[in-house]
Amino acid sequence: MLSARDLSCRRGGRPLFAGIGFSVEPGQLLFVRGRNGCGKTTLLRAICGLTELESGHVYLNGEDIRKLDDSARADIVYVGHRDAVKDEFTPLENLAVHQGLRGERHDETRCLDTLEEVGLAGYEDVPVRFLSQGQRRRTALARLLLSSSPLWVLDEPLTALDTGAVDWLLDRLNKHLAQGGLAVTTSHQTFDGLHEANCLDLS
Repeated sequence: MLSARDLSCRRGGRPLFAGIGFSVEPGQLLFVRGRNGCGKTTLLRAICGLTELESGHVYLNGEDIRKLDDSARADIVYVGHRDAVKDEFTPLENLAVHQGLRGERHDETRCLDTLEEVGLAGYEDVPVRFLSQGQRRRTALARLLLSSSPLWVLDEPLTALDTGAVDWLLDRLNKHLAQGGLAVTTSHQTFDGLHEANCLDLS
């Protein structure tokens, strides 16, 4: 379970948001909405323990997110609005790095199967700098499938995806939720057909 109480944050001396609280239970998705600059990305990063808040606390399974050890942090997988992939590495190498950073043994067969599922079969060994924006995004999103993390935190996950890839991602999100997973996301695009979606408006 993910919960937050009395979250507030400032940027450049001005408040981004204040008094934010929410609860996300297994099988639920929290959709964070708001105008540009209202703090959606900051909130998502704070949920992952990557950004300091002015006040408030975020809890994952009752534990303060800022106090989690590495093994507990493995319960979270974050895909930001920037793809965070290494241009000089191939998609396969990027997934190997991801597994290594999470302390997992590299499983090349599983990585190849994952890349095939996200539509990158035939591009496994092509340096990311030669891929399209949509293919870069698919490489980043492939990290979701490699992890067994119950909490997915996704910032603008539909960016650069074509219609087929959007349908695939929404289907995977629904499967994740149906299996008892949790998700927090923000997007300027509409998420149609998601089960158990709640909204948090920062505007």
